[in-house]
Amino acid sequence: MDNKALYKLSYGVFMLSTKAGDKVNGCITNTCMQVANSPTRVAISVLNTNYTCDLIKESGVFALSVLDETVTFETIKYFGFQSGRDVDKMSELILPTDINGVPYMGWQTCAVISCRVVSQTDLGSHMLFVAEVEDAQVINEHAPLTYADYQNRVKPKPEKKLEDRKIIGWRCKICKYVYEGSELPADYVCPLCGHGAEDFEPIYG
Repeated sequence: MDNKALYKLSYGVFMLSTKAGDKVNGCITNTCMQVANSPTRVAISVLNTNYTCDLIKESGVFALSVLDETVTFETIKYFGFQSGRDVDKMSELILPTDINGVPYMGWQTCAVISCRVVSQTDLGSHMLFVAEVEDAQVINEHAPLTYADYQNRVKPKPEKKLEDRKIIGWRCKICKYVYEGSELPADYVCPLCGHGAEDFEPIYG
């Protein structure tokens, strides 16, 4: 199965935060959808192993910071690539809070949605929370970041392994003369300095 096909589904990207007593945490999620009107309700899916999931089960409230197109990978990495069990992500940040006292992002965010859980279903790897929207506000007029845009533009591309890169030429380490071609003849001699093939290094494209 090609998992990249699932990237074609339309998702947003969110910083999901919650507060239970004096414990606060946030993580990155891409699964949220509106499922009802009157009252307005949304559904989110959160990894069962996430600390944020545990806190939502305890508190029953959460805030969704809708990340916008200006978001940086550093922001997503900060909230999404470390666990709140190991790091207090909120301790050094000055964050606004919503009507439930839950902190949310005041930057790189186009909207915030404050919710109270009305039901939860264990899906195995994830917990599905259905929640009533208690408040919502627009933060700025930037377009929301989509999951596809995150994959294509924000997320750094992995560097090619040296063995996977194509040789497009050879450079003399003595005089910097460049031989164009993927294969350097074993008996090749640099026309400028006279050094042999052993003194050439590959140029990768």
